[in-house]
Amino acid sequence: MGAVIDKSAFDTLKGYIDRAKTDTDAEVICGGVCDDSVGYFIAPTIIQAHAPRYVTMETELFGPILTVYVYQDADYEQALELCDRTSPYALTGAVFARDRAAINVASSRLRHAAGNFYINDKPTGAVVGQQPFGGSRASGTNDKAGSAQNLLRWVSTRTTKETFTPARDYRYSHMQER
Repeated sequence: MGAVIDKSAFDTLKGYIDRAKTDTDAEVICGGVCDDSVGYFIAPTIIQAHAPRYVTMETELFGPILTVYVYQDADYEQALELCDRTSPYALTGAVFARDRAAINVASSRLRHAAGNFYINDKPTGAVVGQQPFGGSRASGTNDKAGSAQNLLRWVSTRTTKETFTPARDYRYSHMQER
């Protein structure tokens, strides 16, 4: 795993990890090591949130930190509602399931929660030119870089009509008196 981009990113991510280590609403269950002695390294970290609206569940971190929240099976649709309503961001999302009915419910309920929605696949590493990519809400305008739809964002259509025979009459025949 490479270093994070700079000291500011390191300090921000370390702050979230340190907070999770002391909060009663979360715990670091894997990783959590931060080292800035040479570069700005954050070990891949998993935070388990005990509250569904814990800060790292709602914040786009841009670092090797994953926050998980364990819900009861009976609360599946409420968990989907949390996914849809908790964050202003909507770049990517993923659902892992074998139950086709559960997948269909998630796909429907999370229709506007992610610009790119993955089923049983990782939600990272889309390659422009192979898979259209783009988010909505605070994650962009959902332009789908690499797709034909994106082209329309960058063009201004114009129609040109040229007549080589000069007009002899400005009136339309269907508007003439009979």
